[in-house]
This record gives sequence, C-alpha cells and structure tokens, in this order.
Amino acid sequence: MTPSRTSAQNSSLRPLLVVTGVIAVMYLAREVLIPFAFALTLAFILSPLVASLQRMRLPRFLAVLLVMTIATLATAGIAWEVANQLVVVVNDLPKYRQNIRNKIDAFRSPKQSVLAKATESVKEISKDLTAASPPPSPTTPAPRSRVAPAPPLPTKVELVEPEITGVAYLRALVEPFLAPLAQIGVILIFTVFMLANREDLRNRFIRLAGGGRLNVMTQAIDDAVQRVSKYLQLQFLINGVFGAIFGAGLFFIGVPYAFLWGALAGIFRIIPYIGALAAAGLPFVLSLAVFDGWQQPVMVFTLYFVLELIIGNFVEPLLYGAHTGISSLAILVTAVFWTVLWGLPGLVLSTPLTVCAVVLGRYVPQLGFLHILLGEDPVLEPQEHVYQRLLAMDPQEAKSVTDEYLKTHPLVELYDAVLLPALALAEQDRHKGDLDPAREESLFLSLSEMIADYAEHQDVAPETAEPEEAVVESDRVAEPPVAVVRAAAGPRILCFPARDEADAISAAMLAQVLERAGFSTICLPIGVPLDDVKPLLRADSEDVICICAVPPFALAHSRTMFKQVAVRYPEIPVVVGIWGFTSDLNRAKAHFAQDANMLITTISDALKRFGELRDAGHAPDSALPKPSFG
Repeated sequence: MTPSRTSAQNSSLRPLLVVTGVIAVMYLAREVLIPFAFALTLAFILSPLVASLQRMRLPRFLAVLLVMTIATLATAGIAWEVANQLVVVVNDLPKYRQNIRNKIDAFRSPKQSVLAKATESVKEISKDLTAASPPPSPTTPAPRSRVAPAPPLPTKVELVEPEITGVAYLRALVEPFLAPLAQIGVILIFTVFMLANREDLRNRFIRLAGGGRLNVMTQAIDDAVQRVSKYLQLQFLINGVFGAIFGAGLFFIGVPYAFLWGALAGIFRIIPYIGALAAAGLPFVLSLAVFDGWQQPVMVFTLYFVLELIIGNFVEPLLYGAHTGISSLAILVTAVFWTVLWGLPGLVLSTPLTVCAVVLGRYVPQLGFLHILLGEDPVLEPQEHVYQRLLAMDPQEAKSVTDEYLKTHPLVELYDAVLLPALALAEQDRHKGDLDPAREESLFLSLSEMIADYAEHQDVAPETAEPEEAVVESDRVAEPPVAVVRAAAGPRILCFPARDEADAISAAMLAQVLERAGFSTICLPIGVPLDDVKPLLRADSEDVICICAVPPFALAHSRTMFKQVAVRYPEIPVVVGIWGFTSDLNRAKAHFAQDANMLITTISDALKRFGELRDAGHAPDSALPKPSFG
C-alpha cells in the first residue's frame, strides 16, 4: 500500500475516531456533563433577561442573581402548588371507591358483554356434544395403596421489625430526595457562573476550537445560540398552548381539577414522546374513577389523541425543523441515542444537543457528515436529484422535483440551473461508459416528455409584456419531421443540435423558451442534411442559426457543426450555445470567430441576445457576426 493511500485512509478514519472518543467521554463523564448541559440550556433561556437588566444599567452579577432568584422562586412556587393539588386529588380518591370497584369488576367478570354471551353459548354447545358421546368403557380399579402419614406442621416464624425512631423515619423520608436536590444545586451553580462569565467562556471555547478561525467559530457560536434559543422559545410556546387546550377540553368534559392536568401536560411535554403520555394518563385514570360510564374516559383519550396527533405530527416538525435545521427523522433517532447515552436527562436534552452537533457539522469540515446525516438542508442539488431519479427510472419523482422548483423560479431558470446540468451529468456518464443503453434511452425520453409537458407552463410572476400568440405549423425536411413556429415579427432562429440526443434536447429547450417569448423558431432533428435546410431559409436573410451543444465535448462538437454551417451558408449569422460552459470563455470564442458576441452559455443569455436583436429592428447583419474563423 502506497504512503499516499495510507494517509488518505487515515484522514477518512480520523473523524470517526474523534466522534467515537467524544461519545466515550460523554458516557463516562455523564455525572458531570448532564448538570453542565442542563445549566447551559438554562443559560440560553435566561440570558435575554439578564441582558435586559444590564441595559437598565444594573451590574452583571446583580442582574444574574436577580434573574436566578426570580426563576428559582417561580419554579418552586409552581411545584409547590402542583404538589398541593395532587395531594388534594389523592385525598379525594376514596370518594370514588365504588366507581373504581365497579369498573374493576366489569373487567374481571363482564357477564353482560357480547363476548361473555358468546362464550356462554360455546360452553352450552360443548356440553351438548359431550352428553351425546358414548360413555367410556369400564376399567379395572387400581389396587388400594397405604396412605402415608401426614408430615409434621412447620414451625411458624415471625419477623419483628425494630421500632422506628423519629430520626430514622426522617432520614428514610428525606434520603430519596437528596440526590435530585444535589443535582439541582449543581445545575443552579453552573448556571450562575455561565451567566456571570458568558464572554469569558465564549472566548475560551473559541481559543480551544482554534484561535486562527475566529470568523468561523464566531458564526458557529452565534448560529448555535440562535437555533437553541429559538427552539426553547418555541417549545415553551407549543407546550403552553397544548396545556391550555388540554385543560380547557378537560374542563368542558367535566374532569375535576382540569386546569391542573393542563398545566401538568404542558410541563411534562418538556420530556419528548413520553411526557405528554404520562400527563394524559393521570386525568384518564381520574375520569375512570369519577364517572360511572365510559363516555368521559373515551372523550379524554380522544382529546389527547387528537391534540398530540396535530401538534406532534404537523406543528412541531414544521416549526422545529424550520428553526433548528434538524430533520424530523433525525430528531427521533437522536432522541433514542441520547436516551441510551444519558437516560431520561438525555431524552430531555436531545434536541438542543443535536442542534449543537448540526451546527458543528455545518462549520467544521471534519464533522461535515453530522450536518449531512442530521440536518434538514437537502444534500443533493436539484439537478443532482433530478438526474438521480431519472437514473432510477422514476420520472414521476423527477417531475415532482422540477414542479417544486417552478413554484419559486421561472421556466428558463429551471432549464439553465436544473435540466441542462442534469443533462450534462448524463453526458459525462455516457461518455465514460457508465450509462447503460436502457437507462440512457429512458433518461432522454423522460426529459423530452418533461419539456413537452412544460410547453403550456405559466411562470409564477410573468412579465408585463406578454408575447404575441404564436401559430404552430409543420414542415417536412427529410425524416423526422421538423416543427416550425412562426410569430408575427422578429428574426427566425433555427436551432441545430451539434451531434447527439442530449444536444437535441437542449435545442428543444431553447426553441420552447424562444417561442414563449414570441420568436419564430425551427427545431431541427439530429443529423439533418444542411442541403435540406435551404428550402426553409427566407430570402430576406433574417434567419439566425443557433448551434446547441451540451458538455463535456460541447466545444469540439459545436466547432465541427460551426464549420459545416459556415461553408454551406456563409451569409447567415451563427450563434453557438455551449450550455453551462465554465472554462475560459474568451479562449473558447477564439475557436469560432473574432467577434465576442458569438458564444452564449445559458438559455437566458440567448433570450436576452435575441431580444436585443429584435429590438434593434431585425437587422441581423449588424447585430450578429457572419461565420468566420480566427
């Protein structure tokens, strides 16, 4: 193996090794990183409030303490009120003991249900069949055996627990809350220091990431802060709306403490996927206990199901995907990943952490695969997407891509930016031998049908001056037939394909665009003899020949056709269209003629040139060069 190949393999494996090492560190150091991540999230939420107080000329540390105190007291107050309400609900449950017992009995012995009646019918039929069967033959009784004496009864042992003292009872009561309270304290301390030393932490992170890339890292930090802050704001807004609607719905159904359950639903939805389900389970169970029938529990379940269906499947993907840059599938996959890595805290923090990963992948080339895998931005350009679907022999999806593109772009831009580049990709693969004949035939046929479908297309924002109505006729020049389109005025353009099918498709695009602009066009087939074109030419010499060619060999093919036209019709102006040509344009023009107006590279440029020619009074002799060689 050569050293260059070894170094290339090492460079391709380096990002994978880095990501593996980072994941291992995050798992082993999760006891420290989880509070740090929660504190960072709280800092994103509270930093706008701190900045507002600072603009009121309040010192930074005092503003941080004031915001943290207000936030802590508000959270503790809400938690205390919710806890009190839950205690009241639990104390009221004995009132509904009989309803609970009736529903449990209905589950245990549903005698009046349809299933029970069907079961009883089957049992009765089984008894009748058993009674009709012949009695079994008598058998010889088995000899009696001696009965063994009964074993002695076991000695009863009773465990007596020691008496619980007041200190032990208090310790048993407080001990389960010590670890969560300690984590909350660590989170609050981290948050205070992050808010108080925000600029210092930012500068250290930039230095750690690479002091020589200040511009890139500044953009990455700003982008991450904006995306995470926007996500958190949207999450609180959506959860608040969900809780309000859910609580109002429970109130109209008649569930006790309806607004308590609405508040819990809004709070629990912070935990993705399982939070809302847990919040809806409490009022559902309460409705089973409170109401005699099943109507209200079914209504509670339906209310939750409809709300979650609309918000979880339509509202959240639309808003979160647009403002966080994460695809809907990536949100689900990363939620599973962070849950496996960090448990329930990872599930709560999955989206903010994924946003940071996507931003890193966007600005750090070595981590670009994160942006490709998790980001919402399309990874294929429209021309690549169209070409890929045509290669897969799926013209319907390719057409849907172009239709979507036309919603915001005119037809000529679709041809220049999407279909002609897709055609160039097909030509490159065809000349390399990578395109088999079946796919080649399907691809060119699909493109031809697509262009024909857009003949009557109207752009979203049409130009003010509408072209005059064209009259379509047909002339026959050898085989196959040649379509002739005549307009009321202006030069007539003869579109020549330079050599192959791709050039013919590009000529059809040009002819269609020129026809829509009010020009007379003749789109000639591949390989038509130049002598057969002479009957179509007009005596007033207002005809213009446009040679159409698609890369990669467009320059050579168009020059060959240019020479043939120049020899046969030296008096007719010639324009050469090399679509998508990106090399030295002046050097390419030198292959055709001295005049710099000979070569065009886009259909929109051709439309502009021929429009100038028409506005100049249809004087092709002064506007376009005659065929000549430099």
